[in-house]
Amino acid sequence: MRNLLLTTALAVVLAACGGTDGAAQSAADVAPSGQPWETRAANAPSQTPAFPGQTRAPEVTANVAYEVVTVAEGLDKPWAIAFLPDGRMLVTEKPGRLRIVTAQGQLSAPVTGLPEVDARDQGGLLDVALDPDFAQNSLIYWSYAEPRGNGTNSTAVARGRLVEDGAAARVEAVEVIYQQEPAMASTKHFGNRLVFDREGHLLIGLGERSIMEGRMQSHDLGSALGKVVRINRDGTIPQDNPFVGREGARPEIFASGVRNIQAAALHPTTGQLWEVEHGARGGDELNIIEAGKDYGWPTIAYGLEYSGNAIGQGQTAQPGMEQPVYYWDPVIGPSGMAFYQADLFPAWKDSLFVGALRDMHLVRLTLDGNRVVGEERLATDVNERIREVKVGPDGAIYLATDSAQGKILKLVPRAN
Repeated sequence: MRNLLLTTALAVVLAACGGTDGAAQSAADVAPSGQPWETRAANAPSQTPAFPGQTRAPEVTANVAYEVVTVAEGLDKPWAIAFLPDGRMLVTEKPGRLRIVTAQGQLSAPVTGLPEVDARDQGGLLDVALDPDFAQNSLIYWSYAEPRGNGTNSTAVARGRLVEDGAAARVEAVEVIYQQEPAMASTKHFGNRLVFDREGHLLIGLGERSIMEGRMQSHDLGSALGKVVRINRDGTIPQDNPFVGREGARPEIFASGVRNIQAAALHPTTGQLWEVEHGARGGDELNIIEAGKDYGWPTIAYGLEYSGNAIGQGQTAQPGMEQPVYYWDPVIGPSGMAFYQADLFPAWKDSLFVGALRDMHLVRLTLDGNRVVGEERLATDVNERIREVKVGPDGAIYLATDSAQGKILKLVPRAN
């Protein structure tokens, strides 16, 4: 009887969210409680989701036996992980250092040759990614808060060739291939991740810099603030970008109206870009980014201003602006995101994992196509802010913790 009730509860959720197409786990693979994991009071309790299941999905537990293992320690606010072909990791440290970390946890000396970063407040060295043809060209890409003079800065992206000579490593032929315009006198909301699409173009998330002057440019196609942009690997503009040729629009813009992107990844089946971004008091969002679309910030948003006042006119929906696939109120502080397709944890296949800075654990989302139908909280005893989430070549789930004595952790099956 209990199994029948559990199966029925999941079926109701799936039906409310548009059926059972896509990559959903079956009812036999999960144990839904029927109640949401989130029981805290919302910051904006009067706001109504745009569709069933847009927030507070039921708790769905896969009953996986795992343990959290420390891979490396002593990193200063590690921000991003990229796996090299031999299984070692490139790890960025927010103050401006890039290190190579072995599977045994050995840290290299800082890689030399990177440009200066503005590491104040939320700035610093951010994401890192390998060129799709890294095995042939050794190119890596990184994003960072770039000092621009007169107290201003902006998010920038550079690339260079990774060269290793014994224990030493450096980047050569460094070139800055993208600079967010306009620069701002702000130390917040650099909002960035780097993702290569299936055609090899580079998608870049760009924050709106938090201050009102920047925030109000999120819908402005003449500004790169609050945008997702798409460029070629050398920094030139793909001619099939949605605003190429439009008067007054920056041709690199792919989508607009985002706030402060903290993670992004391509869906393994559709190839679409999914991202998570920070809200204010409530309103952390999971979005599917499509060419030419406007994601609403700050005209529509869930949650409240940090002051407790309404955001703008207090609207959560408006024609011509996209809804998030899912949102959290209160916030979890999402950062780091990975779709799981490996074989090490069969019960977690097709799940989406999101790190939580504020709530200090790992969130697993059960998906049905483009809908979230279940939520599970993992690694709740780590008691560390989770900045990065990556699936390693060994199938383990790797985490980077956000502290001055940051760690690289990994989730592996629990030993019997």
